[in-house]
Amino acid sequence: MKILIVEDELEMVRSVKEFLQRENFLVEEALTYHAGLEKVMSYDYDCVLLDIMLPGGNGLDILRELEKEGRKQPVLILSAKGDVEDKVLGLEIGADDYLAKPFHLAELLARIKSIIRRNVQQGDRVLTYKNLTLAPDSRQAMVDGKEISLNRKEYDVLYYFLLRPNRLLEKTSLAESVWGDYIDQSDNLDFIYSQIKNLRKKLKNYGAEADIQAVYGVGYKLV
Repeated sequence: MKILIVEDELEMVRSVKEFLQRENFLVEEALTYHAGLEKVMSYDYDCVLLDIMLPGGNGLDILRELEKEGRKQPVLILSAKGDVEDKVLGLEIGADDYLAKPFHLAELLARIKSIIRRNVQQGDRVLTYKNLTLAPDSRQAMVDGKEISLNRKEYDVLYYFLLRPNRLLEKTSLAESVWGDYIDQSDNLDFIYSQIKNLRKKLKNYGAEADIQAVYGVGYKLV
């Protein structure tokens, strides 16, 4: 699951990023209004943590741009401002929730998981396709109730597919979802091939009725 932090308080970015990475999230950051706007318009995120007061602009204007372009991104507003009008306006423009600073990291995590369940998982705590089940909160994958042993990237790849069964997914979109900002730092497309190969073998060994099918030159789909 991929999170974007749009925030200019460096110490807060560091602590939130480290905490979420320990919770197995892929975390990217943007320290200015323009950097945040570019990212939310270019990439998809499971949740965007958005500050209101940013160098170069206002976080609420990022929400307005998303609405104008018809681009849906789950958003949790983070702001020290206690003005009720800002909170209400952000929610009216399209934010999913609002959390005032300072906050406890445990509460932040709970809010993020709630937003992801509502927006990404259609409210479901578990994802099911045929006899394959994923429990995102515990990061468990099961076939007929028996847990499959997956490494972190194998799980992330399977989660991405299970949200989009029977859809053709391009290799680059999959790479961006699993590696984010690090996509250009290594030959991740080849590494994805390796992860999918191992994942397919494990699914077959556990008797999964689902399989990841390669579409030559384009990508993959879960069938």
